[in-house]
Amino acid sequence: MSLPFFVYGTLRPGEPNHALLLHGRTHSEEPGRLPGAVLYDGPGYPYAVEVPDGDGVITGDLVTVPPRAYAELLAALDALEEYIPGDPRNLYERVEREVTRTADGTPVRAWVYLAAPRVAARLRARGTVIEGGDWRRGHRTRTAQQ
Repeated sequence: MSLPFFVYGTLRPGEPNHALLLHGRTHSEEPGRLPGAVLYDGPGYPYAVEVPDGDGVITGDLVTVPPRAYAELLAALDALEEYIPGDPRNLYERVEREVTRTADGTPVRAWVYLAAPRVAARLRARGTVIEGGDWRRGHRTRTAQQ
């Protein structure tokens, strides 16, 4: 299924992995929000973790890929996120979720890379939540403080 991708960290426009993998290869990029999840700080990149009570929202971008490039980019993004379907060693799981377009509030089904269950459990126990759910804003703040 050719769904758009919801990106919330280093794949967002202006970030390093966007330049590496997505720049000039997308059909559209638009602001979006993923409800029912929070961001945790990782080693240079964030992890999205769903929250049981549904409280939380993550700011990111909906990226639509042209059909001719879809399979290649899907494989490249899976490789970047070290995602292999069914592998218990995954750091992320690629899942289909409903994301909201910021501009008009329209719900859109999209692929999202969420922290794999064992990673999510560790983050819930000892991780650092990125307040406000915006990695870009939180990353800039942390970088400025260092």
